[in-house]
Amino acid sequence: MNKEFEKYTKEAELLKVIAHPVRICIIRGLLNKGKCNVSYMKECLHLPQSTVSQHLQKLRNAGIIKGERNGLEINYSVCSEKVIKLIEVLFLEN
Repeated sequence: MNKEFEKYTKEAELLKVIAHPVRICIIRGLLNKGKCNVSYMKECLHLPQSTVSQHLQKLRNAGIIKGERNGLEINYSVCSEKVIKLIEVLFLEN
């Protein structure tokens, strides 16, 4: 252990972004389904589209998800291997 905790800032920020129940749910849903759009997510989560979009924006800005345009819709998927591993560990079956 040392006082050089500044070097952990990037990891701490990543954990802050995923440390929200809705965002964890979105990540797990995307991992299970592969890809989906905002309309599908809002129906599953029973949340307004604007709320889902705000959570997606935070995840995208952190480099956790990516969006691929398909005509008028954007399909999102998880692109961070680190987050995939974190979620897998968090939800290990005992």
